[in-house]
Amino acid sequence: MPRLAIPGSWLAGGFVGVATVLIVLHTVLQPTAGAAQAGTADAMAGSSAALQSNPDLDPGTSLSEVAPNFTLTDQFGQPVSLRSYRGKVVILAFNDSECTTVCPLTTAALVDAKAMLGSAASQVQLLGIEANPKATAIDDVLSYSQLHGMLYQWRFLTGSLPQLESIWKDYSVGVTVSQNEVDHEPAIFVINQQGRLEKLYLTQLAYSAVPQLGQLLADEVSSLLPSHPTVHSHLSYAQVATVGPAYPTTLPGADGGYVSLGPGQPGEPNQARLYLFFATWDQEITSLGGQLDALNAYQSAAAAAHLPGLTAIDEGSVEPSASALPNFLGRLTRPLSYPVAIDDSGQVADGYGVQGEPWLMLAAPSGEVIWSWEVSTSGWLSTASLDRHIRAALASAAKAAH
Repeated sequence: MPRLAIPGSWLAGGFVGVATVLIVLHTVLQPTAGAAQAGTADAMAGSSAALQSNPDLDPGTSLSEVAPNFTLTDQFGQPVSLRSYRGKVVILAFNDSECTTVCPLTTAALVDAKAMLGSAASQVQLLGIEANPKATAIDDVLSYSQLHGMLYQWRFLTGSLPQLESIWKDYSVGVTVSQNEVDHEPAIFVINQQGRLEKLYLTQLAYSAVPQLGQLLADEVSSLLPSHPTVHSHLSYAQVATVGPAYPTTLPGADGGYVSLGPGQPGEPNQARLYLFFATWDQEITSLGGQLDALNAYQSAAAAAHLPGLTAIDEGSVEPSASALPNFLGRLTRPLSYPVAIDDSGQVADGYGVQGEPWLMLAAPSGEVIWSWEVSTSGWLSTASLDRHIRAALASAAKAAH
């Protein structure tokens, strides 16, 4: 099978960082038919300009080749071929079943896209292909599908390593392993009813942009379906404003109340703050419940040791459902002694610079991030190690301030 002639520059770019931007507001007017048409054209031009200037969204690259066929095995152990979905629009994503960075954003966007298409979603098939050479078992794609609420939402395909390597090559998707870490290009292909590639999108590591990516995919699918069904979403493609640790904000709490974030909190106006970002699907790579419970020991000792208190933040924007967090917390052996907030929009995760989950970070009283730790790559810290890292970061920040 010949490899797709996809220019390397399309796939070589790294993830783009997140910055706070102005939100562009627009008013929809309904005057005369001619003016309405002009207004529609202006709106489309404005939408296109916003999309092209948004670093958190890939506007997509047009393709025109036949999609290379394959036959692999899904999460249920059943054979699946791409050719069997002729007559449907296929959204094909290359996904790492152990990924805790960009892949969960991809799958959340795929589900959003189908939901936005309403009844027309029956004409769309979601497919995933394993992109981790170290996790090719059926149990790997099954576990990912279960933890992300995708079990019956898509077909997540795997096979032998030679089979997968051949398909990665056919689709020009780079997969590398360096120092035991897997990296792959977060490619999403839209394939038309005749089996031809229409668009390539690359997911960016921006939690707040997931609904926009879903809408982008839904818009593309709608353009390919004969009836051009309505996309039930009207999001702007302008970059979403984020909330960083220098700005006080409030999020819903897992206990039904609210949790305050940022500097200058009541009772600790000059205190640094420790945050843990996580999602329930982190269970695929770590014993999340036990580690959250272990952090109770840090929290109980923090006040007496004059160390920053801990606040955990569940990344609700990419949870499989609203019940995922309460169900998970309800299974813990004992309640957590620190507050758990829910970031449903992803604006806090982006503003705090989260690059993967679980993610620990320490913010100075000014809101400056002075220390961070990616658990998925570096492992959990013991209470004593966490204590040492925090003291060292605070001392270094104090020295730099003087």
